[in-house]
Amino acid sequence: MDNKYDILQLLRSVADGSTDPEQALLQLKEAPFEDLDYAKIDLHRSVRQGASEVIYGAGKTPEQIAGIVQAMGKRGCQNILITRIGKESIDQLPDTIPIDYHTDAKLAIAYPAAHKKRGRIVVATGGTSDIPVAEEAALTAEVLGNHVVRLYDVGVAGLHRLLSHLDDLMSARCIIAVAGMEGALASVIGGLVDCPVIAVPTSVGYGASFGGLSALLSMLNSCASGCSVVNIDNGFGAGYLASRINQMEGLEEES
Repeated sequence: MDNKYDILQLLRSVADGSTDPEQALLQLKEAPFEDLDYAKIDLHRSVRQGASEVIYGAGKTPEQIAGIVQAMGKRGCQNILITRIGKESIDQLPDTIPIDYHTDAKLAIAYPAAHKKRGRIVVATGGTSDIPVAEEAALTAEVLGNHVVRLYDVGVAGLHRLLSHLDDLMSARCIIAVAGMEGALASVIGGLVDCPVIAVPTSVGYGASFGGLSALLSMLNSCASGCSVVNIDNGFGAGYLASRINQMEGLEEES
C-alpha cells in the first residue's frame, strides 16, 4: 500500500465483502516497515506524510539501493526518489528496475509513473552554475505532484532578466530561489512577491564564498519578509518543503 487512499480502498473492499477481514488485517500488519538488515524501509510514510520514503543515494552501495527500491516496488510504490546518486551506481542497478535518471541533478526516479500537476511552484536560479541544485528541487517538486516553472540565470547581475518574468513570480504559490556567490536573489524575489520564498544557498563561488557559507549567511539575514532558508545545496529539501506549502489547500489538477 503506497498511500492512505490504498488503505481507504482496502477498508471499502472489506465493507462491501470483496475482501476478507483476515486478509485485510494481514495486509495492514505487513505495511508499516520492512527490515532488510541494512535498512528498515518505512512503508507507512506515504500514509503519514503523503509521499513515499526518499532514498539518499550517497554512501549506499548499488546493491543496497537496489534492495531498497525493489522492496518498495513490490509494495506498489511508484515515483521513488533517489537523491545524490552518481551515474556509476545507476549503471550497476538491475535492468529489471525501471529508472529515469537526471544527470545534472544526480537524481533518479524508480518505477516512474504519471503524476499530478497542482498549483504553481517557481524555481529560479542566480546563474547557470546553480542549475544542478535547482533541478534537484524542481524534479522533487514535480514528482510530488506539483506544477513547476523554471526561471534559470535570472540573477542580480542582470536584474532586468528577472523583472521580465514578473507574471510568473506573482502567480506562484511558492518560489524557490537558488543562488551562490552573495546569495542576493532570494532577497530581491522576496521583496516582489506575496508568497513564501525558500532560499537555497549553493556552493558556487570563489574563495571567500567559503563553499556556500557566504550565500547562506546572506540569505539568513535577508531583509525581505517571508523568506526561509534551507541548507547549502539542499535542493531536495527545498522542493519537498515547497510541495507542502503548495498543497496546503485543496487544489484542482491542471487539465
